[in-house]
Amino acid sequence: MCCDLKRRFLLLYATQKGQAKAIAEEICQQAGAHGLEADMHCISEMDKYNLETEKDPVVIVISTTGTGDPPDTARKFVKKIQDTALPPDHFAHLQYGLLGLGDSEYMFFCNGGKTVDRRLQELGAQHFYETGLADDCVGLEVVVDPWIDGLWLALKEAFVLQNKKEGMNSSDISSALSAAPVPSHIENELNISSEVQKLKLEDEGVRSSDLTQKLVDIHLVASTRDAEPSLVHSVPPLSQSALNIPALPAEYIEVQFQDTHGENPHLSSLISEGTTFEVPVTKAVQLTREDAIKTALLLELDIAGTVFDYQPGDAFCVICPNNVSEVEELLQILGLSDKGEYFICVKVKQGTKRKGATHPQHIPERSTLKFLLTWCLEIRAVPKKAFLRALVECTSDAGEKRRLQELCSRQGASDYTQFIRDSNVCLLDLLRAFPSCKPSLNLLIEHLPKLQARSYSVSSSNLYQPGRLHFVFNIVEFPACPTRPVARKGVCTGWLAELVAPLLNPNKNTLDTKGISTSTEKISIFSRPNNTFHLPADPSVPFVMVGPGTGISPFIGFLQHRQKLREEHTDWEFGETWLFFGCRHQDRDYLFKQVHYELKCFLENGTLTHLKVCFSRDSTTAEVAPPKYVQDVIRLYAKEIARVLLKEGGYFYVCGDKKHMADGVSDAVVDILSMEMEADKLEAMKILATLREAKRYLQDVWS
Repeated sequence: MCCDLKRRFLLLYATQKGQAKAIAEEICQQAGAHGLEADMHCISEMDKYNLETEKDPVVIVISTTGTGDPPDTARKFVKKIQDTALPPDHFAHLQYGLLGLGDSEYMFFCNGGKTVDRRLQELGAQHFYETGLADDCVGLEVVVDPWIDGLWLALKEAFVLQNKKEGMNSSDISSALSAAPVPSHIENELNISSEVQKLKLEDEGVRSSDLTQKLVDIHLVASTRDAEPSLVHSVPPLSQSALNIPALPAEYIEVQFQDTHGENPHLSSLISEGTTFEVPVTKAVQLTREDAIKTALLLELDIAGTVFDYQPGDAFCVICPNNVSEVEELLQILGLSDKGEYFICVKVKQGTKRKGATHPQHIPERSTLKFLLTWCLEIRAVPKKAFLRALVECTSDAGEKRRLQELCSRQGASDYTQFIRDSNVCLLDLLRAFPSCKPSLNLLIEHLPKLQARSYSVSSSNLYQPGRLHFVFNIVEFPACPTRPVARKGVCTGWLAELVAPLLNPNKNTLDTKGISTSTEKISIFSRPNNTFHLPADPSVPFVMVGPGTGISPFIGFLQHRQKLREEHTDWEFGETWLFFGCRHQDRDYLFKQVHYELKCFLENGTLTHLKVCFSRDSTTAEVAPPKYVQDVIRLYAKEIARVLLKEGGYFYVCGDKKHMADGVSDAVVDILSMEMEADKLEAMKILATLREAKRYLQDVWS
């Protein structure tokens, strides 16, 4: 009877950047140690599973992307289950547990997971385990680790109930399942692997579990004279603690070096999200002065020869490479500097113990090593704990090995957050800090996520400038710090800035006989339409735009579009438009003040009715200091804002930084509604929620 006991469960993941997949793989790996078998699939692989007939428990790990959307890999699944023709008992047979991933910096926290969870409930599915919502703002592991801990007991109970229904004796089920290494409820310890190394801790007689490590030698710990911990150094109590570390992930990738003959894949083959277009960069303008704190650039792309289409408010993605010097340094550390131009063949290792191991979709089966590291792997990604655990085995120095163990352990969670996650440490930083760590190439392919294309808001109108697309960005700067000794620029913004340098600073070699730049650099892009962040369909409806800094970008497209409509339809009625803009200094980073379609022109021709600006770092001699931030300026126009939103059915758009601006704007609008309606704050918050629901309060924000 025990041998017939069902221990399989279906494990589905929906990922955008690889986090949900990594967590699903961790669950899959731990399952074996609990006597369970995880049948793992990407949720998009609907030909490999069938929820309509699924009898075993289902575990779903799903992330959130954009402004609360399910990841791209879940779009077809979500569309399928949202079919209104489905009866309310469609999934009455289904029992599931769901782990949602999100970031509380954004308004619709974990909305991808919440959407699926809510719909499954509506269709009659039952929870066998409570839903977990993990927050990347504070660290996913804060929720993920205990959620996985509790999953095994919940699965055990689900199997008991399932087999009871099928007539199996309850005591037989319990005894059979208890034979598997299920976690102790009292100790709350995960027993995930018999392979975890046991380290002996001097002067302590603590009994070791599969996860509990004991120190080999107290002298491996760096001198406690250093009172402050760092990336490479811990202090008591962590430095003297027994450690609970993850199981060593099973290797599953095999790399074979070939010759130097052949061609690399086209960049379009790396993208599954849509059609890619290779387009020339025809113009570059620096919008900020040289002494501005941030450097903002405007680029113009020639899309005339393509079918690429967009609306103002849409976004698009740029396919970008890793930094050339960082790739070269990585090759040097790996001892593969002379192999960069060699083609490699990547395959799944035969006989691997990794459950459900498949060839990573973002890895070409054949390419040069340099192409792989340049275009396919996110070498700047913050290493996950599973990666750190694997790096332990590649480290020869005992002290460095111990510190890496600490950083991936339960006891070292706060150190991991402080010195890895919050410090934005990447693989190169780790390899510099732990020089005896020499990982293999296959390990990098297994643990580094896909190099993501970067998303930018369109800053133009195809109606106003046919065949042209503009976008604006700040060159992201990462200054040197104790955990990152070398200053860096953003992966994409740094590359773009270098690419367009000849357009920004033309010399005699880049100019034709008429003095016009002949630079013909091209970049690959693909569309990422925004379904909601668009102009009102009715041009007579008024709207308010709030966009400090580069947050003004989509609103330039709005105003260009509106100006062209006004020129073409003189008999139409157009609603009033408000723009609230802010920056640090009026004379250094006031974007679009000096460009040919400067804001002043929109004001003078009536396209823009009201322009309100503020400058947070400019000194003033005025008796009453002017407001510093856009949320402060908005409060000065409370009656007008309330009129637009409450009486005239207007729209309110916010674009820019989430934490330091968008939340403050939201609070200001709540205060305005409360004051103008003479209602309490709770009532005002409900009204704002109604505006959001009606898609009349819209945000395009980032953290």
